[in-house]
Amino acid sequence: MFGAELRRRRQEAGMTLEELNRRVHFSKSHLSKVETGAKNPSQDLVRACDAALGADGRLAALAPVTTAERADQADRADQAEPPSVDQEVWLMSMTPSGETGFAGMDRRTALSLSALGVLGAGLGSGAAPDRPGGEASGDAQPALASFRVQLGELRNMGQHVAPSMVFPIAAVQTNALRQLARSAPPAQRNAALRLAARFAEYAGWMAQESGAEQRALWWTDTAVSLAGAGDDSEMGEYALVRRALMTMYAHDGPQTVALAQRAQRGRASSPRVLGLAAKREAQGHALVGDLVSCERSLERAREHLAADRATRGDSEAGGPEILGSRNVSDPVGVTRGWCLVDLGRVEEAAAILDQECASLPGGAVRARTRFGVRRALAHALSGEVENSCEIATELLPEGTGVDSATVRLDLRRLHQTLARHHGHRSVRELSPTLVTALSAV
Repeated sequence: MFGAELRRRRQEAGMTLEELNRRVHFSKSHLSKVETGAKNPSQDLVRACDAALGADGRLAALAPVTTAERADQADRADQAEPPSVDQEVWLMSMTPSGETGFAGMDRRTALSLSALGVLGAGLGSGAAPDRPGGEASGDAQPALASFRVQLGELRNMGQHVAPSMVFPIAAVQTNALRQLARSAPPAQRNAALRLAARFAEYAGWMAQESGAEQRALWWTDTAVSLAGAGDDSEMGEYALVRRALMTMYAHDGPQTVALAQRAQRGRASSPRVLGLAAKREAQGHALVGDLVSCERSLERAREHLAADRATRGDSEAGGPEILGSRNVSDPVGVTRGWCLVDLGRVEEAAAILDQECASLPGGAVRARTRFGVRRALAHALSGEVENSCEIATELLPEGTGVDSATVRLDLRRLHQTLARHHGHRSVRELSPTLVTALSAV
């Protein structure tokens, strides 16, 4: 069905296979096989053809799911499962309610916890101890100030350290703040719970970066619960934005749009959350090939985020408790470049991402890797193989250390795209590094 419609639209546009080849950077023989149904198209080819023929997502809607995409979905399901018995290490753990027990985890996480034992203890020292008899220890403000500093340091650590090493610290800090809230004066109890919610939300993000989606959802829900107990209902709307991120990485455009729109209808949504939700909605529209709706959502995102910055000021906008990334100076600009890749407008995407990635802070390794890999992908999809390999060569040695499950999704696309140019010298030189990055667990 897809191949027949592709041929019909191509011929209707008066375009030869050679002309389509120049626009989408797939060989004429491959395009011919797709049109006859001898080969299934990749999602990148589908998006490129949709954009080249101005189909506004209608051509993309006909594309079949490939075997590789089914394998990706199976991999995501496997990642959500707990580790098998023969891979587990049993360690004493503390539940979010403060109870102790034993829990199984994979060996790598256990080693990370062991290596970070001293650091975790130090980070948890900000909580004021209870007095004998359970009396409140007095003013909790100094402890809260210390935890805020630690949240900023933890988020900085998360930019260049594997998420499996950051996650346990965020979990410990969440629990420590819950304990502090119990002993804090009533006026400071809500502040402690709201700060605990920020640590829990970050734990959820690190869990997702580790590839553990069920754990990510649990911690995001915990963040909503803690924030609600602290009289902050905004986290509930932001949790929808976080869930939309998961469906976006699962390439589920309609569900991404639906979740993001729900977040924008929430009564508690601040300009910040409205802007982040509109940005995520744009990414969902891009996945289904809807350029007009994508651009409209990006414009709303820009308006909301500008209003948020005007209210907060530059210093608070980069504070540790801010929801969403604090390392991107123009979040709408970089998201527009991201969306254009999924819309098949890869030349325009490459130009935008070149500009936006140049403004990312040098210390924000996770952000630089995430958007840098998509930049390399945009160049590869537009046929600029040399530029793509050069970008990836600069990124991967440092970026591999962040061990991001979400970044690996784009790395896999990059690997598949460059494989079409396997005879290119730069591709051959990059291949070992790229394969190593993809095999990281």
